[in-house]
Amino acid sequence: MRYFKLTIAYDGTDFHGWQFQANKPTIQGEIVSVLRRLTQENIQLHGSGRTDAGVHALGQVASFRTQSTLSPAEFQRALNALLPPTVRIVAAEETGPDFSARWSAVGKVYRYRLYRGKVVPPPLWRYVLHYPFPLDEQAMRDAAARFVGVHDFTSFAASTGSEDDDKERNMEREVFSADLKRSEDGQELWFTVHGRSFLRYMVRKMVGTLLEVGRGKLKPEDIDRLYELRDRSKSGPTVPPQGLFMVRVEHNESFRLGDRFAAELRAPDGA
Repeated sequence: MRYFKLTIAYDGTDFHGWQFQANKPTIQGEIVSVLRRLTQENIQLHGSGRTDAGVHALGQVASFRTQSTLSPAEFQRALNALLPPTVRIVAAEETGPDFSARWSAVGKVYRYRLYRGKVVPPPLWRYVLHYPFPLDEQAMRDAAARFVGVHDFTSFAASTGSEDDDKERNMEREVFSADLKRSEDGQELWFTVHGRSFLRYMVRKMVGTLLEVGRGKLKPEDIDRLYELRDRSKSGPTVPPQGLFMVRVEHNESFRLGDRFAAELRAPDGA
């Protein structure tokens, strides 16, 4: 048996999210369909995490195992030839049996894009939330910094739909960094957050709360109060999905084969 890691980029606009759904187009479903054609095996593809309908990725990671003799480069070329152009395999590599796209993950980076200009250029409208109205950006930056650390993010996550299940969930998450800055052309605000893992809708709720701070409806110090309240109705709204990107997933690198391991650990972060 052989084991593979795929790094995947996709435009999520026309998909019902990452995870397979019967009779609905999903990114996982598209890739699995092609892998099964290539290998004639019942391939199971495991992603590092789910992205919801309309959410995009620059560096989603997935893993699978196969008895195929195809090389990583051959898998990459064949997948890109057969997948829709909105899904691309950025990299393919062979791993050891201990690697899991999900369970080996040690960090993820997400970015949400707010377009601040008066008119959104047509090529961008599928990838940004348009918000041309006044915002106190410094207050938003101060609020974003308060997301860093280990906190109970109940106020910033979607409900499961069951009060009993919600009570059972561990809502603590660790955020390594969170910042808000202008894009190089000055037309967009980018909220970038790096954490160990995230709850469903967590980043989109965080952005909605930052917008409330920018509008003056909340203060930066209210972030700390929201942790204590554990009440999602008190935070900002869940912003639309199209501005959200999974930028990259970080993994425990011990799965790598060959002498590249030490060299890659020394390499600077690329994001």
